[in-house]
Amino acid sequence: MNSIALTPQPPYYAVIFTSLRTEGDNGYGEMSEKMVNLASSQSGFLGMESARDGLGITVSYWDSLEAIRAWHRNAEHELAQKAGYQQWYQSFKVRVCKVERDYGFEKGT
Repeated sequence: MNSIALTPQPPYYAVIFTSLRTEGDNGYGEMSEKMVNLASSQSGFLGMESARDGLGITVSYWDSLEAIRAWHRNAEHELAQKAGYQQWYQSFKVRVCKVERDYGFEKGT
């Protein structure tokens, strides 16, 4: 995930997941990749951006609040969430936002 997500014209929704990890991988990398693939196949998913350098920030984009709720309740995602509480995260914060304006810049275009 080393690119900027291509999102539609607003409005749409963003889920911002900010985290501090515990020491060691403990299966996190494998589960993270699995969750990216699973989220990408969910109805209403629009894209995702992620960065980690100590502090991790992942932003996923969705077409509706219903799609976000369905993703949160996905059985496999719920298992990953439990593992996050138990072993992967020192702390985290989730923020759900409505995107009302979207603009950008790309050199050479």
